[in-house]
Amino acid sequence: MEQRERHRHASSFGVAAAAYAEHRPDYAPAAVRWALGPAPGRRVLDLGAGTGKLTATLVAADLDVTAVEPDPAMLAELRRALPDVPARLGSAEAVPLPDASVDAVLAGNALHWFDMAVAGPEIARVLVPGGVLAGLWNVVDDRAGWVAGLARAGGSAVIGPRDTPAGWRAETAGISLPAGFGGRERAEFPHGQRRTADSLVAALATRAGVLVMPPRDRVDTLGRIRAFLAGEPETADGEFTLPMLTCVLRGRRP
Repeated sequence: MEQRERHRHASSFGVAAAAYAEHRPDYAPAAVRWALGPAPGRRVLDLGAGTGKLTATLVAADLDVTAVEPDPAMLAELRRALPDVPARLGSAEAVPLPDASVDAVLAGNALHWFDMAVAGPEIARVLVPGGVLAGLWNVVDDRAGWVAGLARAGGSAVIGPRDTPAGWRAETAGISLPAGFGGRERAEFPHGQRRTADSLVAALATRAGVLVMPPRDRVDTLGRIRAFLAGEPETADGEFTLPMLTCVLRGRRP
């Protein structure tokens, strides 16, 4: 994605902050435990924390969490949901924390938005020696037939290149960790989210590719998804589970 377009997508979420907080999924606890496994301590930075979806999982694990988020509207939702968590306005490219102040930096559905040429040295700066950097992504499991159909109905703006397991593997193969970081590892963990057709459409409406659409295109796209879900036996009536994976890319500072 061209740099200007990437920035437009990355900065689109604030207009849908309340819907993002209500409808986006959390992260598989097993994935979070694996991401943190080699960390030398309990101090964790949730970088690009959004409305606190990953932050809440870290808090539930009794970790010492600080959240940093660049969008004021997203940060306001995080502070509303998690008032006891230190939460600061800032970005991956300018982290408002002291040197060597955290044992792990985690990023939930955010690492791909970072300008790693600038963010990499900042992440290394705030990590202690031996500290962990991990990106986590929730992807839909298109091995289920109806999920593959959903991806086709929505198009690439809704279910993008890294939003399925195979796509995530291909996309993260090209994500660079900060210079000198070693032990690059990847893992995938089963996850799921209880949904209705309406709440799934609401969740998909918070994706960057949908948020940046012209209004008419957005209406058409979401209408197409509604029609697809109404016609599938798994999703036509009542609640269902959206099958997902939480996928993790991990490395360590020397």
